[in-house]
Amino acid sequence: MSRVLVLFAHPCPESFNAAVHRVVVDTLTAKGWEVDDCDLNAEGFQPVLTEAERRGYHDAPDNIGPVKPYVDRLMAADALVMVFPVWNFGYPAILKGFLDRVFLPGVSFKLVDGKVKPNLTHIRKLAACTTYGGNRLRALLVGDPPRKTVTRAVWHVCRPDKMRYLALYDLNRATDAQRATHLARVKAEMERF
Repeated sequence: MSRVLVLFAHPCPESFNAAVHRVVVDTLTAKGWEVDDCDLNAEGFQPVLTEAERRGYHDAPDNIGPVKPYVDRLMAADALVMVFPVWNFGYPAILKGFLDRVFLPGVSFKLVDGKVKPNLTHIRKLAACTTYGGNRLRALLVGDPPRKTVTRAVWHVCRPDKMRYLALYDLNRATDAQRATHLARVKAEMERF
């Protein structure tokens, strides 16, 4: 059985992102995936990289001590799905903190002669399901950092066979029909995942 780690990063259970998260988890479960549903807010994940963690950042494998349960979950996954809103053209702090604290040297990458080499190559499928308050043009004007981070940086350390970036732009003005269309798109992509 294939295992997927779903990282969910929205604090409000009534949010549209929570609806996207439910579609992701329910669809993957129905398709036979073993779903490790990691709701970062509900689990109380602490996103701040401490001084001690930063000082020991490159000291693999000791660097994983403070976040070992999360590292174990990431290393056990065959796929990774990130569900998050885009706030201020970036990740929510809790998701950024997860990447800072868990995607460590020796975990997500290895440094070989000063170069980053991917270390999450067991992750064969990668997806991001996200929403933006602003429209696509506004995101493009600032470089769309979340899209680039997922499709370049996270992609680089995994090198997956399949990559999907499912974004609903202009959520602040989206109609019920547009929201429903986005949920249907997410469901269809997760069915094919």
